[in-house]
Amino acid sequence: MTVTPLGVPRRLLEFTLDGEPVRAPEGSTILDACRAAGKDVPTLCEGDTLRPKNACRVCVVEVEGARTLVPACSREAEPGMEVRTDTERARHSRKIVLELLASSVDLSTTPKVAAWLKEYEAKPDRFGPDAARLNEEPKVDNDLYVRDYDKCILCYKCVDACGDQWQNSFAISVAGRGFDARIAVEHDAPLTDSACVYCGNCIEVCPTGALSFKSEFDMRAAGTWEESRQTETTTVCAYCGVGCNLTLHVQDNEIVKVTSPHDNPVTHGNLCIKGRFGYQHVQNRG
Repeated sequence: MTVTPLGVPRRLLEFTLDGEPVRAPEGSTILDACRAAGKDVPTLCEGDTLRPKNACRVCVVEVEGARTLVPACSREAEPGMEVRTDTERARHSRKIVLELLASSVDLSTTPKVAAWLKEYEAKPDRFGPDAARLNEEPKVDNDLYVRDYDKCILCYKCVDACGDQWQNSFAISVAGRGFDARIAVEHDAPLTDSACVYCGNCIEVCPTGALSFKSEFDMRAAGTWEESRQTETTTVCAYCGVGCNLTLHVQDNEIVKVTSPHDNPVTHGNLCIKGRFGYQHVQNRG
């Protein structure tokens, strides 16, 4: 018999969401309430295992009495609050943000973005071919993962996951300032000279594919990556006794990458180098 822990009960608060009264547990964000109500508010930088960073501003909503639009991912719901998620002002802001991002960043491997661009009638091409892009070749300097900063939106999720929120390796940081800001390892050194322990937890939280498994990168380059044909099986890592859960992504009877359930009380989506990358022995048929 499986016993689900109830946790500490939280008081429910009431507020208005798009004209409808809703209830949400105390401490919930507006985005939490929107999701519970079945409302699709777009977001890129928000991560369910990280503290909100307010970086992408795609999730902005209108709150009665607020001078500016507020990020739904970090603004906590308050009793009596009146929130509107689909106003002309909010939609226009999301449209501009999506246009700016899509004109300067390769979002081809970012889930849901194509649908959002269509929904908000965003036209990134209107900025012309001279829109600022890195035009930087992917960094393929190891056999485990690839860094393609042409797809980076500077959401800082990888910095937080590598830093004090999870791994505490502090291998990833922001180099440069202003238009020259970019994600890099500390002091912009080569990856092999950094504090990286190759846990891959930065890949787990990256929303755009700027960080990806070498296996996925190679298959995409070869045109053989097909998520619709992949199966996912969750199991327990056999390397040690911690009990980390692994989700094996399998295509054509081959493991192509490994993730971890974010709601798992042991890992919260995080793994070590063995759990995330040490699966080759499973399919060694020699």
